[in-house]
Amino acid sequence: MTQNFTHDMFLSPFSWRYGTTEMRQIWGEVHKRQLWRQLWVALAEAQQGFGLVTQEQVDDLRAHIDQIDVDRAHEIESEIHHDLMAEVKTYAEQAKIGGGIIHLGATSMDIEDNVDALRLRESVDLILTRLETLLTELVTQIERWADTSIIAFTHLQPAEPSTMGYRLAQYGFDLLTDWQELTRIRAGIRGKGFKGAVGTSASYGDLLADLGDKSATRTMPRQLEVTVMQTINLEPFPVATQTYPRKQDWLVLNGLAGLAGSLYKFAFDLRLLQSPPLGEWAEPFGKKQVGSSAMPFKRNPINAENIDSLARFVATLPRVTWDNAAHSLLERTLDDSANRRETFPAAFLATDEILRRGIRLIRDLQVDEAALARNLEKYGTFAATERVMMAAVKAGGDRQDLHEIIREHSLKAWAKLAAGEPIPLVETLMQDERITAHIPAEQVRILLDANEYVGDAPDRARALVEQIRTALLGA
Repeated sequence: MTQNFTHDMFLSPFSWRYGTTEMRQIWGEVHKRQLWRQLWVALAEAQQGFGLVTQEQVDDLRAHIDQIDVDRAHEIESEIHHDLMAEVKTYAEQAKIGGGIIHLGATSMDIEDNVDALRLRESVDLILTRLETLLTELVTQIERWADTSIIAFTHLQPAEPSTMGYRLAQYGFDLLTDWQELTRIRAGIRGKGFKGAVGTSASYGDLLADLGDKSATRTMPRQLEVTVMQTINLEPFPVATQTYPRKQDWLVLNGLAGLAGSLYKFAFDLRLLQSPPLGEWAEPFGKKQVGSSAMPFKRNPINAENIDSLARFVATLPRVTWDNAAHSLLERTLDDSANRRETFPAAFLATDEILRRGIRLIRDLQVDEAALARNLEKYGTFAATERVMMAAVKAGGDRQDLHEIIREHSLKAWAKLAAGEPIPLVETLMQDERITAHIPAEQVRILLDANEYVGDAPDRARALVEQIRTALLGA
C-alpha cells in the first residue's frame, strides 16, 4: 500500500513548516523502523550468546537491517492491523534465514518503548544543543549591554532604571534553569528493558529454562536484558509493566514546556518593546519581507508572535502525558498509543522551531539606543525621586512627609507629561524648601539623573554570564 502525501491533502505543519530536518528525521518512520531492527538484532545477538539462536541467523538479520520498506510494511499492516508485527513480517520476508527468530520472547513494548526512549534521548540532545547555542548568543548580548541604562517597567508602567544587560540576564537565568532541568531529565531517560508482556520476564525465563538450574530461570532473563540494553547503550527501568512508567513522558514534556515558557516571556517582551510608543527593540526584518498584505509600512514582530503561538501549544501537551500516566490502568492500557504518535514529535518539533527563531531574535536583535535614552529621560526622573527622598531622610528628614511631598510634585509633573508638555519635576523639586531644607538644590538636580541609578545591575548581569559559561563548559 503505497502512501503518497502531497499538499492536495492535509499535512501537519510540523511535516514541513515548523522544526528542522534533523528533528523530523528522528521522529520519522524510517528512523523508527531502523531502531526497531537494531533492537531485534541486539536481542538476537544476546540470545545467540545463550545458545538460543545461531550465528547464521543473527548475521542474516544484520545483513538486512537497513532494508526498510515502509510501503510493504503498511501493506501488511492494512491486513493484520498491527504496525510492529507488520514490520516483523516485512523484515522476515527479507531475511530468509534469520526471519523466523525475530522478536523471539518479546512483546511489542519491549521494542517500541525502548525505541521511544532512544528517540526521546536523541531529541533532548538536539534541543540541548540548540539551547546551548541560544545561551551563547544571549551571553554575548548581556555583556554588550551590561552597562546600558534603561527605564524598567513594573505592571507595564515605568518604574526605576535598570540596564539592558540586566534585563537580558533575567531571560538568561530562566533559560539556564531550563538547560539544567533538561540535562537532568536527559540523564534520567530509561528504556523498558526486556521484561515481556506484563514486566515479569516470564517469557524469557521459559526460553532460558533449559540452560541452567531452576534458580537460573530467575537470574538469566536479567542477564539477557543487561546484555541487550548495554548493546544499545540504554539503561532500563528496574521495574516496569508492559510499558515503561509513563511518568517519564510527563517529565520530558514538562521540561519542554518550561523551556517554551521562558522563550514565550522573552518573545512577548520583545513584542511590547517593538511597539512604537516604546520602540526600544525590534526583530530583524528582511529586505524583501512583507509585514502586512494591506499596510505596506508594517514591520510586525512575526517571529516573536510565532514563538508565543507555538509555546502556548507546547504548554498544553504535558496534560496529555499526565493523563497517559494516570490512566495507565493496572499493567497497561492502549489508550495512550495514538496520542503518543503525535504528542512527542509535535512537542519536540514545536520546541525546535521556538529555539530556531529564538536564536535568530537574540543574535540579530535590533536595539534603538536613541529610544532607550529617550524613554529613560522621559520617565527616569520620576524614578530617581526615590534617591532624593533617601538622601533627605539621611540628612534628617521624615520619610513619610518627604514621600508625600515628592508624590504631589510627581503627580503634577505626570499630568504635564500626559499633556505633551515639558516635565517640570526637576525644577519644582529644586525649588521646594521642604526638600532643600535637608539637601542643597544642586544635589537634588544631580540625584535626579537616573542614568546612574542602576545599583549593581551590571555586576549581577556579568556574574550570570560567568555562571552560564561555567555550566556550559562543564557539560
